[in-house]
Amino acid sequence: MYGELLPIGGGDPIPLLKTFLIVGRRESADIVLRFPNVSGHHCELTLTDGYWIIKDLRSSNGTKVNGDRVTEKLLKPGDRLTISNHEFEIAFDPAGLGATAPPPETSTGIKLFGKSLLEEAGLVGRGSSRSSRGSRP
Repeated sequence: MYGELLPIGGGDPIPLLKTFLIVGRRESADIVLRFPNVSGHHCELTLTDGYWIIKDLRSSNGTKVNGDRVTEKLLKPGDRLTISNHEFEIAFDPAGLGATAPPPETSTGIKLFGKSLLEEAGLVGRGSSRSSRGSRP
């Protein structure tokens, strides 16, 4: 087991049994939440370098982490996830899942696979010291 989702307000813990999980209303989801306000495939959870990352799958009612709506976010133990209006706390041990350093975040965003999201999108320089504004001919 790679951690669990603890329902806020009561209910059975939901074990995180794989390193990639789809959460949604459809029976084909790995974690099925049978509520009409949860999208068929609402969000996904991916374990990367000992930390879980949540990604909203363009759901109708959104995904939040600690009250903030997100499209993608690195999770820390104890973070509160809201899937539509259903709230959970995520519990996991980063060191027990292979993390050897603090969460890979920078001032420009989450780092995935050695690049920040802005670098991955090509919005910041790749080793260039010039500004991305007005320096090109």
